[in-house]
Amino acid sequence: MATLRFSFGTMGSGKSTVALQIHHNLANRQLFGLLLTTLDREGKQVTSRLGVAAPAIEVAPDLDVYSLAVANWPIHYMVCDEAQFYTEAQCDQLARVVDDLEVDVYAFGLLTDFRGKLFAGSQRMLELADEHSPLQVEARCWCGARATHNARVVNGVVVYVGDTVVVGDTRHNDAQPLFGDAVRYELLCRSHFRDGELGD
Repeated sequence: MATLRFSFGTMGSGKSTVALQIHHNLANRQLFGLLLTTLDREGKQVTSRLGVAAPAIEVAPDLDVYSLAVANWPIHYMVCDEAQFYTEAQCDQLARVVDDLEVDVYAFGLLTDFRGKLFAGSQRMLELADEHSPLQVEARCWCGARATHNARVVNGVVVYVGDTVVVGDTRHNDAQPLFGDAVRYELLCRSHFRDGELGD
């Protein structure tokens, strides 16, 4: 029986690495599947900060992932990275892939955004998934405590308002950009997220 699995964690918890490993392991067993992502920092591929990557199908907001699965039939699995950015309809379509086509779906994503609120895609995955579990790699705050929040840092200050999706990275870069704001993300524990302390 096919299963919809949703694994979640903060940045740096190994989501993309595990997604790539599952795709690699299943493909090496002569199983055919699809690797999907959206808004990956490197474009149409799933990338890990460990340096591994694989080409992937970009999930645009208007992509019907059920129709994609049917168009590529027969498939054995789908690995979906950055599922927090999928629309609620796309999450429903993934559930239909599992139920109607009996294809295993492995979805990975962040649970909450920079405000500490559930992403719409993650909320829907929690509602639909047969299995949901946190990744076992615990990222750490600068103080050493378990990181629970993905803080957005704009020009060196933690912010709590703004667009839900703003591309940035986790690398600290002291150089100011030529145009616009310097945006990055910092892993923080709940206490330091609340207080906006970066420990620089």
